[in-house]
Amino acid sequence: MRLANKTCVITAAAQGIGRATALAFARQGATVIATDIDFAQLEQLKAECEQIQIEFLDVTDKQKTQDFANKYKDVDVLFNCVGWVAAGSIYECDENDWEKSFKINVDSMYYMIQSLLPALLKSGNASIINMSSAASSIKGVANRFAYSATKAAVLGITKAIAADYITQGVRCNAICPGTVDSPSLHQRIAAQAEQEKRSVSDIYQQFVARQPMGRIGKAEEIAALAVYLASDESGFSTGTFNMIDGGWSN
Repeated sequence: MRLANKTCVITAAAQGIGRATALAFARQGATVIATDIDFAQLEQLKAECEQIQIEFLDVTDKQKTQDFANKYKDVDVLFNCVGWVAAGSIYECDENDWEKSFKINVDSMYYMIQSLLPALLKSGNASIINMSSAASSIKGVANRFAYSATKAAVLGITKAIAADYITQGVRCNAICPGTVDSPSLHQRIAAQAEQEKRSVSDIYQQFVARQPMGRIGKAEEIAALAVYLASDESGFSTGTFNMIDGGWSN
């Protein structure tokens, strides 16, 4: 199996892409440590796959990430999957949206990578995978001002970590999805439909229409890419931005 003998930490593993990846990693033989702030959903994940270890973890709390790292000192893969989408242009982005976006999407990666770096260096063959987006410095997307700014920052983090540790056995790559079917997407669709006084199905079709492939992505498709980036098969890849967006950014 591709991830046999690897210990993999995943943030935001309770649902969506994180959950799909936790299950995919486990199927590939990894020891999976799934973290989230939604412990009830984590328990459901463990009920589906007993070999997955679960941990309540607020990755926006630096001390909590350090406490976590003190507990788990043997880690080969870190998948920073946590994220939050703030809608709106700069005019509609208040300071709370701006600060929350950076706290969840950027600060969390800084805390997790810094806290787990000793374990990753100890591994000598480690992989860090950061969740970015096509909506970043790669593609301008309307009404995603704060979100795009944070996801561009993630790409900068990825390049910097890759450059700093390229000779020390730590690789760092980013995944840049387009629109992916997930509980958070459906929550955003419902909120937008209510705000614009339109039907949920109408808003959903709007998201589908912007994907040149004519459909939105599946969490399992992103998870398959994460498996590759976590495995030794991607051993010659670091500092890369892996587009998986149905042609949206072409």
